[in-house]
Amino acid sequence: MKRTITEKLLRGKAGQLVEREIDLIVCHEVTTPPAIKMLKKKGIKKVWNPEKIVVCPDHFVPSKDIETAQLVKELEDWVRKQKIKKYFRLGEHGICHALVPEKGLIKAGMIVVGADSHTCTYGALSCFATGIGSTEAAYVLAKGKLWFQVPETIRFNIKGHLRKEVTAKDIILAILKKIGVDGAHYKAMEFGGEVIEKMEEEGKLTICNMVVEAGAKNGVIENKEWFSDRDCHYQKIYNFNFSHLEPMVAYPYLPSNGVPISKAEKDNIKLDQVFIGSCTNGRYSDLKIAAEILKGRKVKCRTIIIPATTEIYKKCLRERLIEIFINADCVVSTPSCGPCLGGHLGVLARGERCLSTSNRNFVGRMGHPQSEVYLASPLIAAASAVAGKISMKIL
Repeated sequence: MKRTITEKLLRGKAGQLVEREIDLIVCHEVTTPPAIKMLKKKGIKKVWNPEKIVVCPDHFVPSKDIETAQLVKELEDWVRKQKIKKYFRLGEHGICHALVPEKGLIKAGMIVVGADSHTCTYGALSCFATGIGSTEAAYVLAKGKLWFQVPETIRFNIKGHLRKEVTAKDIILAILKKIGVDGAHYKAMEFGGEVIEKMEEEGKLTICNMVVEAGAKNGVIENKEWFSDRDCHYQKIYNFNFSHLEPMVAYPYLPSNGVPISKAEKDNIKLDQVFIGSCTNGRYSDLKIAAEILKGRKVKCRTIIIPATTEIYKKCLRERLIEIFINADCVVSTPSCGPCLGGHLGVLARGERCLSTSNRNFVGRMGHPQSEVYLASPLIAAASAVAGKISMKIL
């Protein structure tokens, strides 16, 4: 039987219901405490395997108020009681979807779940990874397994010679523009082609991070061991040649509202804030690109830069990127999801506009319902911060 990567990973054919052992569950301070309460209510005192649980406080780090402080305390008490060793406390923390791959905890062929929608990021490393809810997380923590319906697969072949200013973020924004926010509903999005083959790991992580914005169950990129069989069945195949692709900007209020940068420049969109960070684009290569643009320049709007993990922060310090950011009048914060979800460290007021390197620009995503969020790559975000409006003309 010819099978796709996802069918191989879940050991079943598309449409089949399968129960599978979980290799790793990723937890954070927002969705895990409700799961812990469910376990307590059911009288379940021990998790199935503390070695397969990773805990990363990341959404509100450090705690921004009494409520979030209480969530972290509940999480830490539980971690100690369950003797969970893979706990990345404040000081060695990071955004889970950057930290977990950085620590080498994801291996090809694994089945990974997390009570966060962007758990799909890890599929870049040739594993099955998907987000689940707190109730499902409680079940996994108790039993170590979960039921899945094996999704059909949509194949995306990416070809061409990219312009030097085009990044992985532009590729996924262009794909979202083509298929829409429900264009891969409960499907596996599989990526291949010469552009993907040449892409660095961090770019692949960015692409898989945003497949959920098309409604996908998971995203996946092949390696030498895990790949789709020739002549396997795909629900659909897209062939893209992105040789002429421009950097993309997603307008409010959907990630699929992408336009080329040339169109955005004509619209003369003035900015109140730029945010460079998040689980989508807060990795070292993202910050290095931003630093190259910001070096020797000053920003014209409020600019917030957040390295995705403590190790990335330290590397930026060693290579003096933090100094470049501060000299450009940017604000640099400790690793945190923070402003991405309108949590803290950069919440928007009524009427404000922000260009963000994150993954979502829904109504009220980063603050007031009457604020606006535009999405772009770190390169465009840095150039726009200097211009004070969405633009790449300084490059």
